[in-house]
Amino acid sequence: MADHVESRVRWLLVSWLFVLSAVAYLDRINLSIAGSFIATEFRLTNVQLGSLTSAFLIGYALFQTVGGWLADRLGSRRVLAAGVLWWGIFTSLTAAVPPAIVSAVLVLATTRFLLGAGEAVLFPASNQFVSRWIPSEERGKANGLIFAGVGVGAGSTPFLITYIMIHYGWRWSFWMSAIIGLAAGVVWYVIARNTPEEHDRVSPAELRHIQAGRTVGRSASSGAAQESSPSITAADDRILWSTILSSKNVWAVTLAYFCFGYVAWIFFTWFFIYLAKVRGLNLKASASYTTLLFLSMAACSPLGGAISDKLTKLHGKRIGRCGIAVFALLLTAVFLTFGSQAQSAGLASIVLAGGAGALYLSQSSFWSLTADIASGSSGSVSGFMNMGNQFGGALTASLTPAIAARFGWTTSFFVAAGLSVLGAAAWLLVDPERALAPAIKPSPSL
Repeated sequence: MADHVESRVRWLLVSWLFVLSAVAYLDRINLSIAGSFIATEFRLTNVQLGSLTSAFLIGYALFQTVGGWLADRLGSRRVLAAGVLWWGIFTSLTAAVPPAIVSAVLVLATTRFLLGAGEAVLFPASNQFVSRWIPSEERGKANGLIFAGVGVGAGSTPFLITYIMIHYGWRWSFWMSAIIGLAAGVVWYVIARNTPEEHDRVSPAELRHIQAGRTVGRSASSGAAQESSPSITAADDRILWSTILSSKNVWAVTLAYFCFGYVAWIFFTWFFIYLAKVRGLNLKASASYTTLLFLSMAACSPLGGAISDKLTKLHGKRIGRCGIAVFALLLTAVFLTFGSQAQSAGLASIVLAGGAGALYLSQSSFWSLTADIASGSSGSVSGFMNMGNQFGGALTASLTPAIAARFGWTTSFFVAAGLSVLGAAAWLLVDPERALAPAIKPSPSL
């Protein structure tokens, strides 16, 4: 009788990936909150301070594919635990840089670059976990919950970091971030396993449910022996890079995610400054509307995932994965267009925050699709896709203020709206039923 009782271990682990996602954004956004204190202490200009964010984004973008490849080879348990340890070390090192050090900008930029390189493993490794633990029909909800951590982490960071800075100084805000991350990483390593076959708390009913809806085969080395194996992915599950790079699906979804990243990083990087400097809101109002924006992301990410799964079940992946992404990106363009032209600062803030929420309705579609089509190389493929996202964000960091200075902030939002439409068009080229073909394992000679 007990064999028919389904455990919920997969959702416990997804919930902890939500926590790791929130911690990652705590580690990366703490610099923007403590930036003025750091600039004063190290005598940095705004350009030099901005270079620290650029250094993080470059490291984060360049190591996306590497992080995904490592997850495919070694499994999400080890890679994520090592990644969180890495974040903790380099977050602490940022706070440990002495004020009188020579070439402070270079030292700080190097530290932030290496922090970005370590954080690059998070979402590709999470997607590798999803491909092995979550049936295809539940991947929208799972990815939606994981990425809700982005909004929660980004939204809670200003309050937590500000409180610690006021009472203990900016360095302690970084050390506290590192401690929280290390604790979360230890818990992950204790409770997680690379595959459900390895986890002794997964009931037979849950295991059957996962295996029935999984699009990646069970590794040849699954089970207890898998922990001692250097690779958790069976050779015939992996996909050749020549296949990945020649796939129309991969390039189309990467282009769409580049557009997504451009728009998202306008909100992460410039929204608070836009409200304060352009719309004339005071600091309290700007902070409140910025928090509303992140809460909108946190709410719409799991909502979009749930809708995606429901539509996939009723109408197939073409509607459930691609359709919701197209709708969300077009809706984002509408919000950006009307929000940037609203006369009332409060109304503009609310509409633009709605645009951020609309954007995150599409978030789970990107990661669910790559988990569906990429078999044993889901980490590598999603890492390649996310590299496009980060390059979009890096472009936003410099292009958005340049456009605003020359043509006005309304034009900057119009450009973002245009890229949202381009992202929607790219999704129309995606065939969610066309999986990438794994490498053919040579037959043994007779």
